[in-house]
Amino acid sequence: MNKTYLKKLLIIAVPIMLSNVISQIQMIIDRIFLGQLNNLYMSALGNVTAPMWTTMSFCFTIVVGASIMISQNVGAGNWEKVHYYSASMVKWNNILPIVLFLFWLFCGELVLNIMGVSEEIKPMCLGYMRFFAPSFLLVGIESSFSVIMQTSNYTKPLVFYGIIRAGLNILLDWVLIFGQFGFPALGIEGAAIATTIAEFGGCLFAFIIVVKKPLKTKPPLKSILSAPIKPFLSSIKLGINAGLEDFAWNIGNLVIIRILNSIDVAAAGIYSIVFSVEVVAVVIIGSIGNGTLTLSGEARGSNDKRQFAGVCKIAYLLCAAVSIVVLIICLIIPENILALFTKEEAVITGCGIYLALVCLNLFGKSGNIIIGSGIRGSGNTRWMFFTQIFGTFFVIGCACLFVYALGLGIIGVFFAVICDEAVRAIINLFKLRKIMREWETSKALA
Repeated sequence: MNKTYLKKLLIIAVPIMLSNVISQIQMIIDRIFLGQLNNLYMSALGNVTAPMWTTMSFCFTIVVGASIMISQNVGAGNWEKVHYYSASMVKWNNILPIVLFLFWLFCGELVLNIMGVSEEIKPMCLGYMRFFAPSFLLVGIESSFSVIMQTSNYTKPLVFYGIIRAGLNILLDWVLIFGQFGFPALGIEGAAIATTIAEFGGCLFAFIIVVKKPLKTKPPLKSILSAPIKPFLSSIKLGINAGLEDFAWNIGNLVIIRILNSIDVAAAGIYSIVFSVEVVAVVIIGSIGNGTLTLSGEARGSNDKRQFAGVCKIAYLLCAAVSIVVLIICLIIPENILALFTKEEAVITGCGIYLALVCLNLFGKSGNIIIGSGIRGSGNTRWMFFTQIFGTFFVIGCACLFVYALGLGIIGVFFAVICDEAVRAIINLFKLRKIMREWETSKALA
């Protein structure tokens, strides 16, 4: 039976995984180019991308509510409601991204001041921010298309989407960062321009696919044009908890960067380098989490507890295997990996321990991603928001204790992150088990 769940999971997760891995490789190459050019660019990227991604990821996560509602109705066979929610999502999911585009275009410096960004790298941050801001205009339509493909169990085009976007980005990075073919060498601003152009190219491809393919959860154009905002607001009530959960995690990450900035100007850069490696594993794990969310939502809609439990179990085993592989690689060749991002010998020889720590952190993070997806798929998104609020205060408290009271410096930040993920994974596991016991009790009473 687990083989059946594994196949269903991989059908959804693998294309998402390949697309995300391709995108992360592109981002890593972006950092390699900039790190080899100027080591301060890594600190600038760490400071500017963290707050911008905090708001961008919020836009992506609030559609989790629509994804859950659509998946549960697919499981229940209620196609009228499937299109009711998907049409409203496509129409109304673009308002917030437009607001955020204007915010980052005109108010970004205020955020950098709050984060304590040094005057030395602030101009770099502002230059990147100005040219990356137009990417926000695509977030609403991209997240809606992603939900439609995911809930239709048709995610294969995402691979080609990732290849087009990443290939275009890497080419333009090389041209605009270093000044090839007669273009001026724009450095970090060139990286932002390349990313924005690539995002528009990838979005155009996704639009063509969604329009042409007969996806089962894609609403008719007529339904989109006439869709009321009410179903979108209803799904937002469910998805807002996932959005706020993600926002709370990112707020904690921003405070962590603020703490790193207080250590020295290079600390945020080191943190950015090390977590660039972890992110490759996290996008694989997150893709498995996307599949878990869809299949657990379908299982809840069809009242199939066996599928719900089986999908969550096999998903975590897959993530644990990914974590082990990444840990082994980073233990064997840490210096080779770090040398891709910087020429600084002190960073290369001294950051191997940080690389090992973030790999250990993957086991707790896997638990939170997979268990959290199962909890959300059951229809409960509030719980994960509450545990993340606890986690945000917990990680900040631990970081302050380890860095300022115990004087552990950067390594104290990594200890704090590991403790946070591990504690929340245990708490969330107990909650998932409770949900399944309550489900069993309700079925027996029925």
